[in-house]
Amino acid sequence: GKIDLDKDINAYLDFKIPPYDGKPVTMRNLMTHTAGFDEVQRGLNSYDLKDIPTLAVAMKRQVPARIYAPGSTPAYSNYGTALAAYIVERVSGISFYDYVEQRIFTPAGMTHSTMRAQLPARLEPLLAKGYTLGSGKPGRPELNSFAPAGGLAASGADLGRFMIAHLDNGGPLLKPETAHLMHDSITRAIPPLNGMALGFYEQNINGRKVISHAGDSIEFHSQMWLFPAEKVGIYMSMNAAGSNKVSGAIRSQLFEGFADRYFPGVQHDGRVDAATAREHARMMVGTYNKTRRIEASFLKAAEVVGQYKVTLDAEGGLVFSAAQEVGGAPRKWVEIAPFVWREAGGKMRLAAKVENGRVVRFGIDSSSPFMLFEPVPWYSSSAWLTPALCASLAALVLTALFWPIAALVRRHYGARPERGVAEWRAYRLTRALAGLAVAVMIAWPMFAASLTSDFSSLNGELDGTLIALRIATPLILFALLGATAWNLWLVWKGAPGKFRRIWSVVLVMSATVLLWIALVFHLIGWGTAF
Repeated sequence: GKIDLDKDINAYLDFKIPPYDGKPVTMRNLMTHTAGFDEVQRGLNSYDLKDIPTLAVAMKRQVPARIYAPGSTPAYSNYGTALAAYIVERVSGISFYDYVEQRIFTPAGMTHSTMRAQLPARLEPLLAKGYTLGSGKPGRPELNSFAPAGGLAASGADLGRFMIAHLDNGGPLLKPETAHLMHDSITRAIPPLNGMALGFYEQNINGRKVISHAGDSIEFHSQMWLFPAEKVGIYMSMNAAGSNKVSGAIRSQLFEGFADRYFPGVQHDGRVDAATAREHARMMVGTYNKTRRIEASFLKAAEVVGQYKVTLDAEGGLVFSAAQEVGGAPRKWVEIAPFVWREAGGKMRLAAKVENGRVVRFGIDSSSPFMLFEPVPWYSSSAWLTPALCASLAALVLTALFWPIAALVRRHYGARPERGVAEWRAYRLTRALAGLAVAVMIAWPMFAASLTSDFSSLNGELDGTLIALRIATPLILFALLGATAWNLWLVWKGAPGKFRRIWSVVLVMSATVLLWIALVFHLIGWGTAF
């Protein structure tokens, strides 16, 4: 009774989360991942205890940008979950970690569990090692600044006690009415797909209600499922992602196999006529982005190669690049109701929301409670930006490489094209800046790879490099556009030469594409937040 699920959370905080579209964030928004927060990476993880701040510091040092109105869009947020924990800390008057130990671990009998970054000495010998691949070397223990959103270290037996409490209408943890409120308050973004409860999310199967939660870090991958009516739960944890992140597919296979063995059901699906199905499939074709994404920082640039495609197979059926079978083959989808599909021979559904004859978002059962897919605006679509970027970089690389090669050839033959002083200056400046532009555009993904491959880099260690790129990128790309435009003007007003004129246009277009990408994906900007 101390927290109102539908009250502005600023009533419980000592800093402000501003409204968005005039709507405040509520605790219900935080618990259903509909607060509208952008993703935050800076300071999220580390291998070093000194980098893990208090929950209060972690919440205040970088409030994420808001990209959706509260309550409008599911977008899983580690920050939002940690913020809910900070509210518990504020309202209870004790640290969240003390609260969890006193009010959850102790009454549930979870004697081998902790959410503290510094493990108690008695638990340190029991800590599992994590791997990227099971055949590789173990990594260092992963620490989490947003520990309430993924910092629990526990044994399987302890998780079993937690699950039993929930299957027993809250057991020693919750009043029965509170447990039912938590389990049964479903926010459903696209009916009939799975929806989000308060903390748990649906993974309904074979006509039975299932609530679940999963967690993935670099090396650990876990999920629990609860069948409330059947009083049964299943939990699985792996300490390696496996090739092509197969740990996720293994979890799904285990869950479905378990449900089919012990709680089978019969699917009663309808059908949509063939002509309508083909038309609906064509309407789905396009490039999409996740609602859970990085939108406001330079890491958005990963979208150039990371957006999702919906295409058609040879029979005119849907192909969704992000929903593959366990072996990597594309799933076959059959439309069972208008804009609702089920995988052929399987259980997963895909459904779309359509407004004014356009698909505005869609989801799949496994992720629909906390993440949807929305069409990408034309100006940031990888459908044309990726080939344009590749072509532009190729043109600029050739321009930079052939500058010294052409100079050597001219010297060998004693030839010198007739160009005025201004033309030679524009020629040389364009070639030099072409090389620099290619270098800076290669430097960005190299920097991002260094940043995300090692947790220790997420806490400001690479800020010097980031600031240097922030300064160099606009200087070089704006200068390149100006130089190529100057070169084009001089070439077209000078002596005729078909290839020179065509290439001068190619260079202006290439410079424009690079500058466009840098602006749209925040490579040009200020600050070190990400």
